[in-house]
Amino acid sequence: MSTTQIKQKQTQYTCPMHPEVLQEDPGSCPKCGMALEPIDIRAKEKNEELHDMNRRFWISMALSIPVFILAMSVDMFPSLLPESLSMKMVQYTEFFLATPVVFWGGFPFFVKGINSLRTMNLNMFTLISLGVFVAWLYSVVALFMPSLFPPMMRMDDGSVHVYFEAAAVITTLVLLGQVLELKARSQTNTALKLLLELAPKKATIVKDDGDEEDISVEDVKVGDILRVRPGEKIPVDGVVAEGKSNVDESMVTGEPLGVSKSVGESVIGATLNVNGSLLIKAEKIGADTLLAQIVEMVAQAQRSRAPIQKLADLVAAYFVPIVVFVALITFTAWWIFGPEPTLTYAVIGAVSVLIIACPCALGLATPISIMVATGRGAMAGVLIKNAEMLEIMEKVDTLVVDKTGTLTEGKPTLVSIHAEEGFEEEELLRLVASLERASEHPLADAIVKGAKERDIELVKVDHFESLNGVGVKGDVDGYKVAIGNKKLAESLNIDQKAFFERAQSKRADGDIVILVAIDSKAAGFIAVSDPIKESSAQAINDLRKEGIEVVMLTGDSRTTAEVVAKKLGIDTVYAEILPEEKATTIKELQAKGKIVAMAGDGINDAPALAQANVGIAMGTGADIAMQSAGITLVKGDLRGIVRARVLSRATMRNIRQNLFFAFFYNSVGIPIAAGVLYPFFGILLSPMIAAAAMSFSSVSVIANSLRLKKINL
Repeated sequence: MSTTQIKQKQTQYTCPMHPEVLQEDPGSCPKCGMALEPIDIRAKEKNEELHDMNRRFWISMALSIPVFILAMSVDMFPSLLPESLSMKMVQYTEFFLATPVVFWGGFPFFVKGINSLRTMNLNMFTLISLGVFVAWLYSVVALFMPSLFPPMMRMDDGSVHVYFEAAAVITTLVLLGQVLELKARSQTNTALKLLLELAPKKATIVKDDGDEEDISVEDVKVGDILRVRPGEKIPVDGVVAEGKSNVDESMVTGEPLGVSKSVGESVIGATLNVNGSLLIKAEKIGADTLLAQIVEMVAQAQRSRAPIQKLADLVAAYFVPIVVFVALITFTAWWIFGPEPTLTYAVIGAVSVLIIACPCALGLATPISIMVATGRGAMAGVLIKNAEMLEIMEKVDTLVVDKTGTLTEGKPTLVSIHAEEGFEEEELLRLVASLERASEHPLADAIVKGAKERDIELVKVDHFESLNGVGVKGDVDGYKVAIGNKKLAESLNIDQKAFFERAQSKRADGDIVILVAIDSKAAGFIAVSDPIKESSAQAINDLRKEGIEVVMLTGDSRTTAEVVAKKLGIDTVYAEILPEEKATTIKELQAKGKIVAMAGDGINDAPALAQANVGIAMGTGADIAMQSAGITLVKGDLRGIVRARVLSRATMRNIRQNLFFAFFYNSVGIPIAAGVLYPFFGILLSPMIAAAAMSFSSVSVIANSLRLKKINL
């Protein structure tokens, strides 16, 4: 599977902070000015904006350093300057060096700032471009028209103090912040890019005549037989046609131990064949492979918005206009009440407020954390469908689990057959297996497989009918055969005490008992065993430590369900529940104030998964269950729920830290920039320090979010 296969369509671009923004070409977000990112996560992609910002930064820094040195020398060490170097010459030099920095280095900021005014989507670039331009314009007027300024602002030679160094250094620092931010943002999808890079580019096809040939993975077709040697990656999703080996599936399941694979078992594309030679039959290629679906699901989750982001959006909507208003108030206050030269102080205060009050950190606080967390979850086999599910998972206090395929292996085997008087076991199995061959239920597959192992020949079925939550019936070899649970027997008015007592004894062992009726008479039962997953007990114990109550919800008999529940330490059991009643049971728990997560894997679990606050599908189950769920566990292991819980808690803690820092930074930074400390301590924030602080705020939020990559799941 290649990146090209996964892509397969024209790339669209979107904004991390505003996922509703979509366009066909790269560019800037019309709302916040941030560089748009491709929706398709590609393994290798040159970041043109990062390259451009890097170039602008280094050239701007080379020009800004002499401007800064000149300005500082004039202010602090004038004696070091040559006597032949007049103030006018110094200022003209600063002008010629700073102007390209402001208008070439800062060109992207001015374009985005003007666009924000044109669309009235005021953002961080509105403030930056306005602040830098005010500092540069003030300096130009002071340099070329000093007579416009009052005498007290002029120096002995008639010149007026300029701030070209502030305009140049601010631009350079903002460019540095953009470079650091773009580099950090490029790391948010590291997990998915690593997955894509693991995908093999070549496959060895085995032709009908036995010859083998290396071909591009893109040329593999469904049904092709492929050779996978030890140490090679499996090219596409398929099923083992010949051979036996251990396969390392850690790149999609998060499990480090190899998984034994033999004939008939499924394999996942891009996983590593460890020690045996395999022939596999290709079943899913390109965008249909599990890896492609994982990438698509996680990419969608990264573009979704968590409810907690509404707070940041609300603040950001009013933030920039308020900051501009505060800057005007600051300018006016310094001009009227400030010390001489009042205009200079007014400009410094207003520019500092505009520069320091960057809303970027506030806007990045949530989406960057979500992007990193969903990627980290994918590497651990936990696929998050959207950001809302990640937020709610932290609050879940009740987990409802289906039994078959969730707590148990979901791979039942036929263990015993009991025939009532007048019927033979082999004939009973022949009729039942023939009927079950038309069913898609996992238990049906176990019975059919058991019959084939006994070399029983199956026959045609007429008038097959599936009775939802009850069983199946049909005409087999002249008999009217019905198989199912206790409700089926009751519907046929079968009431033989001894028959049910014998069935109950098998249920007491934890087996699933399927009752058989032939021509509306009790004919016997078939017992099927579905062993409990080795990981279920540990997972439930860990969930209990997390403060989550575990509830079993199953359509199986109460006796069988309670045996499993007792082994796993589950206190609450809802048994003999019809599929349509599962969602109702979830509603009842929610009505009691419970925040419910539902874990299931079958088609009949889909309504309940959709009803739950968080639906959790086993990746080994039905596709419709995964579509209805908010979280999918690739391995189908309940320990994945513990991972999802840990990931959710860490992500929400990270988001709260980011939001606190962003709010705290602005609530403290803006008053200081406005000069609130000046009357008490004589402290007035330099616009250059404000620019450094602004850049630091965005980078620190991203750096904090990137810590989620190191969570131990």
